[in-house]
Amino acid sequence: MNSIAAGNGATMKGATVTRADLCESVHEEVGLTRQDCGELVERVLELMAEALERGEQVKLSGFGVFQVRGKRARMGRNPKTGEPAAIEPRRVIGFRASQVMKARVDRALQR
Repeated sequence: MNSIAAGNGATMKGATVTRADLCESVHEEVGLTRQDCGELVERVLELMAEALERGEQVKLSGFGVFQVRGKRARMGRNPKTGEPAAIEPRRVIGFRASQVMKARVDRALQR
């Protein structure tokens, strides 16, 4: 199983970082109880979701920007039958990584 090193030297198990991994990392770094760490992570994610629901950007300096974008209606195709199908307009969440994050990931992948 792969492990991802957190900034403090702690490791997060697996190729995907989960809420539990974030909570554990905060617990080890800050020293709050696991329950308090879980509530903290949940609250941060909830605040981000609420801001996106209002159509606001969520900018995390040095990490990136989450934003809601509108997609126009368009004609698509049913992959099973090949028939044309109308796709309704919708809103999607996009993420744009900061230059700092891009450089950090690029350096890590070159090792």
